[in-house]
Amino acid sequence: MPVRVFIAVRLPEPVKDQIARTQNELRDALPGKSFRWTRPEQFHVTLKFLGNVESDRLEDLSRSVRLACEGFGILELSAAGIGAFPTLRRPRGVWTHVEERRQRLLLLQRIVDETTAGFTSERPHEAFTGHVTMGRCKAIARAETATLARLALTMGDRHFGEWTADDIAIIRSELASGGPRHTTLATVRLAGHPMLLP
Repeated sequence: MPVRVFIAVRLPEPVKDQIARTQNELRDALPGKSFRWTRPEQFHVTLKFLGNVESDRLEDLSRSVRLACEGFGILELSAAGIGAFPTLRRPRGVWTHVEERRQRLLLLQRIVDETTAGFTSERPHEAFTGHVTMGRCKAIARAETATLARLALTMGDRHFGEWTADDIAIIRSELASGGPRHTTLATVRLAGHPMLLP
C-alpha cells in the first residue's frame, strides 16, 4: 500500500509556541473561512514532499537518506517575519521564514531532493525557501488580502526563536476530514562535523 510521505526539519516547542501566538493574531484579524490554519504541533520545515511511496520501499528510503545525510552536521536555524506564497497580492498561504546561520539549509535540501528522486514522481524543487506554513487559503477576498498585507508589514520584524537541529524526519501524512495526521516513520541524524562547502 502506498504511504504519503514528506521529509522535514522539526521545530522545538518554544519556537512553535511563539509562531502559534502570531498565528492566533492572524486568525483573529482574518476570522472568515478563507484560511485553513496549521495546527501548531504540525509546524515543520518541509525539505521534500514525496507524495505516495510504496510501503515496501520505506526502509530503502530511510537508508538512502541516512547515508546521504551522514556527517552533514547540525543546523543552526532561526524563524522570523511573516510572508505569503506565492505573493502577498495573490496569497495561497501564510508562512514564516526559516534560515540557517551558515546558509546550509539549501544544501541539505538539495541533497535530500537528489537522494529521493528515485522514490517519487514529484519534480525537484526549482526554488527552495525555508519556511513554516502557518495557514493556507483557496480563495480570499480583496479586503482580506489587504489585511494580510498590512499584518505582514507590521509583523515583518518578529523573531520566533533560534534552535539547533541535529536530525531530520521522514513523516507520514494521512489525510483526514479534520486535517492531516502526521506520524514520524524514521529519524535521520545529521551526525558528525559540518560538511565543508566547495
